[in-house]
Amino acid sequence: MSDGPLSERSGSTVDLETLLRAEAPQVLGALVRRFGRFDTAEDAVQEALLAASRTWPAEGVPQDPRSWLIRIGYRRMVDLLRSDGARRRREREVGAAELAMRETDRRADPARETDDGLTLLLLCCHPALSQTSQVALTLRAVGGLTTAEIAHAYGTAEATMGTRISRAKEQLTRAGARFTPPTAADRDSRMAAVMRVLYLIFNEGYTASTGEELARTDLTGEAIRLTRTLAGTVPDDAEVTGLLSLMLLTESRRAARTGDDGELLPLDEQDRSRWNRGLIREGTELIDGVWNRREKGPYQLQAAIAALHAAAGTPQETDWPQIAMLYLWLERLTPTAPVRLSRVVAVAQAFGPARGLALLDDLNRRHGLDEDPLTRQRERAVRAHLVQMTGDTGVATSLYREAAGLTDNRVERRYLLDEADRPVERGEDDHASQRAAPRDPDG
Repeated sequence: MSDGPLSERSGSTVDLETLLRAEAPQVLGALVRRFGRFDTAEDAVQEALLAASRTWPAEGVPQDPRSWLIRIGYRRMVDLLRSDGARRRREREVGAAELAMRETDRRADPARETDDGLTLLLLCCHPALSQTSQVALTLRAVGGLTTAEIAHAYGTAEATMGTRISRAKEQLTRAGARFTPPTAADRDSRMAAVMRVLYLIFNEGYTASTGEELARTDLTGEAIRLTRTLAGTVPDDAEVTGLLSLMLLTESRRAARTGDDGELLPLDEQDRSRWNRGLIREGTELIDGVWNRREKGPYQLQAAIAALHAAAGTPQETDWPQIAMLYLWLERLTPTAPVRLSRVVAVAQAFGPARGLALLDDLNRRHGLDEDPLTRQRERAVRAHLVQMTGDTGVATSLYREAAGLTDNRVERRYLLDEADRPVERGEDDHASQRAAPRDPDG
């Protein structure tokens, strides 16, 4: 029996995987909102997605795919709850949910179509969870990645990642987390957590912590997709717009980051004709559209820096003094180690390696960039390049080797070792900026 009218489109002409991935968080959010059972709802959604993958290619995609999936997921949810050992209590929950569905005034419908997806994102980034758990749960519940895919991205065993995700769900239950939009009092902090998690996912994809490849396009693509969804949900949030702009402008350089043999290419050596002009245009338009608003946040400032890089037709045309100024502004807002290290690079490019080294020494004395886990490796790489620019190739070689020993990414390690083996003074270029690019959400 059909579950609603089907469109004339066939599965062969519709990208079902993309459609199902986009709808899954909305369906999961709707079921969690109505039943309050995260684990059971996730199982029900998987059943609904399987049913769609079997039915739609033959019968066509429904006129309203989301409603079709929610209806199937709801039925499966009822079955799962009824099979629970505490049948009577579960049936009372089911009865209450059925009543809520029938009575409009008792139904907690979202204010707009995408609210369930936003609320699900906020739930996955609940303050009761660690940052690692927030990332894993977001990728699983909202991104639709399998546990195996998430484990591979973070270089851990599937069983370990599965345990981490299960514990995150249990923590939400123990914390009494509810599938409700945040209050006005905590909305800003919860949105900040969501943006931080999305940027962490993007950065892990852009420069993978481990493995044979420099980048993980599945993670960068998923981070951009989720941020687009978030930006569509809160179009007036300038920081979310800034985050999307930053991701697009950064991603625009991906194809030029490595050469034909897979070696890492610093920014000044990249073939800029390979930069994605469509992403540059979109990212620049986004940051230009919110730049004149009174409040400036960290993601807007980073997007403005990325736009200045994208606007330079050659390395020599880069406006390094303005970039250094923007990093100083950013440091005052988010005084983190990666931001401070990036300011060192910008100052060295704008005013010479001696100024850069003096600033780096000062920041190490006051803030310990050389010992901070977020910058320990990159501090050596940046210092190596700046020392090399002054002509001290012996010290530079030692520092390059030290930096190479502190990274698990084989492409990056090979590049640093190559630099150590050919310590030729190159003048004031931007080798360091590639390695000093911030990888945490505040940098």
